[in-house]
Amino acid sequence: MQVRIAKWGNSLAVRLPKAIADDLGLAEGQSVDVAIESGAVRLKPSVARVRLSDLIAEAERLGRSAHPEIVAWSGDVGAEIIEDTYSKPRQKSRRARR
Repeated sequence: MQVRIAKWGNSLAVRLPKAIADDLGLAEGQSVDVAIESGAVRLKPSVARVRLSDLIAEAERLGRSAHPEIVAWSGDVGAEIIEDTYSKPRQKSRRARR
């Protein structure tokens, strides 16, 4: 399939035919990765990256009824507490104590 390059502001643009967009599952506003490989341009649908701010906004949009139940767990039993050199509080040096 052959398409024409058009000017779009200071950039150039290529219109994707509907059949190609449908085959790739592309939608308006979706991001794609653009790369040059062996002298050719490659377009690839971007992997969805979920941001914490988007998740929080969606939870607020859905309201309280969609929030998960809060579970009150019991106190520490012991096996989940690890005493090692990485989790012990660090001692302040003599200089820092003065």
